[in-house]
Amino acid sequence: MSKYINRVTAAGILIALGIIYGDIGTSPLYVLNAIVNGKVISESLVLGSLSCIIWTLTLQTTVKYVILTLKADNKGEGGIFGLYALVRRRKKWLVLPAMIGGAALLADGILTPPISITAAVEGLRQIPFFEEITRSTIVIVVLVILAALFFVQQFGTLSIAKLFGPLMAIWFIMLGALGILHVADDFHIFRAFSPHYAIELLTTYPEGFWILGSVFLCTTGAEALYSDMGHCGRRNIRISWIFVKTCLILNYMGQGAWLLANYKGIEISGNLAESFNAFFGIMPHWFRMTGIVIAIIAAVIASQALISGSFTLIAEAQRLNLWPKMKISYPTDAKGQVFIPGINTLLFIGCTGIVLHFQKSGNMEAAYGLAITICMISTSILFANYIAMKKAGNFWIVLYLSVYLTIELSFLTANLQKFPHGGYVTLLVGGLLFLVMYTWYRSRKIKNRYVEFVKLEHYIPLIQELSNDKSIPKYATHLVYLTSADNHKEIEHKIIYSILNKKPKRADIYWLVHIDTLDDPYTCDYYVEHIIPNDIIRIEFRLGFRVQQRVNLMFRKVLEELVNNKEVNITSRYESLEKNNIVGDFQFIVMEKFLSNDNDLPFYEKLIMKFHLWLKDLSLSEEKGFGLDPSSVTIEKFPLIVSPTPPLKLERIETGHD
Repeated sequence: MSKYINRVTAAGILIALGIIYGDIGTSPLYVLNAIVNGKVISESLVLGSLSCIIWTLTLQTTVKYVILTLKADNKGEGGIFGLYALVRRRKKWLVLPAMIGGAALLADGILTPPISITAAVEGLRQIPFFEEITRSTIVIVVLVILAALFFVQQFGTLSIAKLFGPLMAIWFIMLGALGILHVADDFHIFRAFSPHYAIELLTTYPEGFWILGSVFLCTTGAEALYSDMGHCGRRNIRISWIFVKTCLILNYMGQGAWLLANYKGIEISGNLAESFNAFFGIMPHWFRMTGIVIAIIAAVIASQALISGSFTLIAEAQRLNLWPKMKISYPTDAKGQVFIPGINTLLFIGCTGIVLHFQKSGNMEAAYGLAITICMISTSILFANYIAMKKAGNFWIVLYLSVYLTIELSFLTANLQKFPHGGYVTLLVGGLLFLVMYTWYRSRKIKNRYVEFVKLEHYIPLIQELSNDKSIPKYATHLVYLTSADNHKEIEHKIIYSILNKKPKRADIYWLVHIDTLDDPYTCDYYVEHIIPNDIIRIEFRLGFRVQQRVNLMFRKVLEELVNNKEVNITSRYESLEKNNIVGDFQFIVMEKFLSNDNDLPFYEKLIMKFHLWLKDLSLSEEKGFGLDPSSVTIEKFPLIVSPTPPLKLERIETGHD
């Protein structure tokens, strides 16, 4: 937990500015442009749009996320999987909104860097020297920035992250100052604070309701407020949000006043739409180059926050058994900073594809927002279960769901018009990510239906006899199995089969290691059960869903403590080695499953299992996933028979030969 988590500090507020407001903070680059594109600028359009923006930021971002959802902290941590971990014991089906929300958030991470960076780089067209710059040149510049951004992820961002807070503070001060500079263009702009203009726009303006699809872009970064709570602390987020929201609204109002003063009655379409940009338009000419550079830096910081958030999201999903195992590295000592090469490559390919496909930010706006709306609906469902768990009362639960499902379903409906214009891209990406999560989760459920557990006590005498049977060559001094049995009195039949039947494995000490993934984020403890002292020992690791499961290192640490406490003797039992006090060898047995032909699964479950095993082939192996030393690992393949075939009717007959 961050040292700033429980108190408001200048450093904590600065950290919050640097890592959680990038997405929502760069939205002024494109929101009003998206709203007015193809429309005639009028007072009702501008005031109504600004009113929608102000009340969306108030109801959706401030009330839902900053005031309400931040209450659902999981030992100081937030995010959709953190929220799911809090409520998953309540209803089994809650895994579905968690997976849908997680997949949608990851899909959003593929679109945010391209739209933010492209919108900022397009500002170069506002400089006389660059006004003839071609679209292909802008695309190349954006791709170079993205390539550099994804390349540096492997080294970590701790050294430059310290600059993110001050740089974003400069960005927000610039937003507020530019807004103040132009609100005087038309003081009637302050009427936008009245919700009357928002209601009037949505009900009377031609196609007014569909404007919500563009308005929604102003709050797309709200989910990051909750996801990054562990880095900044709830109170620091709430205090810093006052400053951020003030600067955002001032900038939007400045853009609106500038529009009414300079473009009233003019339709933003054709060649005008190509060069039009309200955000850069409100900058003084002498400041424009500096402003564009600051905008590009802010867009890169926003992208960095989304990329880091995606790494954390997948790491959590892995430990909650919602995602295949992938290699995770820790490039710096900063808590919570992870790097997942596979996800980094996936995001880079996705971002590059988005830039090449859409070419300009105006086209990307058509695809943006649809996936994150679905994520927000998922969060609403999970949070409603959280307040139900807290015994808030049915009235408050119904009120919460009524208000926010109405708002978010309205945004979703308005965003659906984006589907043929690019929204299909994010839905396709989100759908594929959800399919991976669902397959991984569902296949585990299918397997668990048929995993056979047996009472360990029934086999203890056999294992002891095997351990003392010197007619069988010793397999290892210490033999370690990873078991999924939650009940310490049980063990998988396949482990017993491996020890006694497949090839009898004589060892001096048999170790059973079990990992229990907890609902809180950072618990890291264990307990030891001496089933038969110095013969059969079970170790139970209790790890939070954000703790890396480095079994090899943890096992060694436990051994050190057991030896120091004289609870176990790990010296080799070979006479020549024992007299010289040499530590015995350790051998881990990892069991790899393959789908047996002796299955009679329904077609749907057969597809799930085939896709699961294909994903497993692509993912990290068990020994690497648990951080085991390959030199001390033996891999055993065993058939996965998840649904036994009906008894085979086979009769013996006489041949009739004499």
